[in-house]
Amino acid sequence: MKKILVVDDDEALRRLMRLELGDSYEVIGCGEPEQGLALALEGKPEAILLDLRMPKYSGYELLQTYTSFANTRMIPVIIVSGEAGSLTKEHCKQLGAVGYFEKPIDFEELRKCLQVVAKRRNYSPRDEVRVRLNVPLTLKSKDTQGGRIEEVAITDTVTVNGFQCACAAEFPVDSLVDVYLTNGHGGYVGQAKVVHSDPRAPFRQYGCRFTERKGPWVLQ
Repeated sequence: MKKILVVDDDEALRRLMRLELGDSYEVIGCGEPEQGLALALEGKPEAILLDLRMPKYSGYELLQTYTSFANTRMIPVIIVSGEAGSLTKEHCKQLGAVGYFEKPIDFEELRKCLQVVAKRRNYSPRDEVRVRLNVPLTLKSKDTQGGRIEEVAITDTVTVNGFQCACAAEFPVDSLVDVYLTNGHGGYVGQAKVVHSDPRAPFRQYGCRFTERKGPWVLQ
């Protein structure tokens, strides 16, 4: 029987998954992100159902780990979360998720999704290569009063078309920032749109995607 891994700190939700999917899949689950990574490595499931809100770790971090780590990146990850919104879904897609289901779950649609992704032996979970790389950037924008914001940021990952970074400044979702490299290459890269914001202390986490590129970037 094909195996499905459920990573969600809601024990009742994990039991419901077993009841609804247990006739077709062996459902294994846990509420701890660290254990979720271990079970993915050991159990080699056909797919992973992942919540976004868990203790100690953001589900975004675990999603990125699954889709970046060589031993798990071929396992399709489906987000099952109480968070709604097109920007959240788009950000998860950029991080490599193959599907997104809001709670309460439509199990009929979830079964259809699982049937599709579980058959993909050669599935690649990302539209573009993501590289874990710490690149110092300077981000420039304007606040709501028209004042200038200039903030140093460090990327967590980069792609050809964007990056994920951490910085202290507050940039609203959908706002535009001018991006400059601050390492030895220096210079203006282009303009990027903030597509995701995660306000975790002490630094905010941002997902940004270039709307225009006019200078050199770390990936071509």
